Amino acid sequence: MVSSAWIRAHGLRRIAIIAALPGELKPLVKGWERKLETTGVTSWSLRHDNTVWIATCAGMGSDAATRAFAEAEKDGKLNSAISIGWAGALDHSSLVGEAYAVAEVIDVRTAERYGVADSSGGLKLVTTPTVASANEKRRLAKSYGAALVDMEAATIGRLARARDIPFYCFKAVTDGVDANLPDFNPFVTRDGQMRIFAFALHCASRPWYWAPLLRMGKNSVRAADALKLRVNSFLNELTNAKKSDGHDNRR
Repeated sequence: MVSSAWIRAHGLRRIAIIAALPGELKPLVKGWERKLETTGVTSWSLRHDNTVWIATCAGMGSDAATRAFAEAEKDGKLNSAISIGWAGALDHSSLVGEAYAVAEVIDVRTAERYGVADSSGGLKLVTTPTVASANEKRRLAKSYGAALVDMEAATIGRLARARDIPFYCFKAVTDGVDANLPDFNPFVTRDGQMRIFAFALHCASRPWYWAPLLRMGKNSVRAADALKLRVNSFLNELTNAKKSDGHDNRR
């Protein structure tokens, strides 16, 4: 991990990539330096030219996203924040296994909206406090005209806005709008982690969920790989677009 003293001495810029789960970041951070986990947050870093890319994850939901953001900025001010990860589709045009740029994020709890620094060609995403069911997905699509749903992006947008730094968002689809999946919410802990063993026991006696969960697992792998390609391309573009005076050309 690049130290804060090194960053200050060399004037390096810092771009945060915030996700919920390690699986969302796994392909992207392959070969990056991993920091030992001490606060329930997992983080990686990579120096690229005069920029340090910092990837963090702490679990699902707003509180976990806040902890991950705090870890990313612990060693100094961030210059940009990017929310990435898995999302559910709210319409049939958002394809499973594909990664998408998001143009606007809506927090369903507060109705606040967060536009990304480069919104051209992006989709609209809603952030909810719980995992959305198939019925909830249809309601969200109708109420907000959104294409995707997640649990963290609005928090990253809010924190970026409070710090007056550019906010970007990329999400990849793991489950379609009509996916018949079990209710994950009873198995999500207060700190945003899945109780995997309890969830597995719950699903073991419900074979109608086996095939959808298997598809979701395969889609998650494809989605993480798609995120890697999309985010890597964007990070290189963003890093190369920086001005020497410390401002973002694309803001």
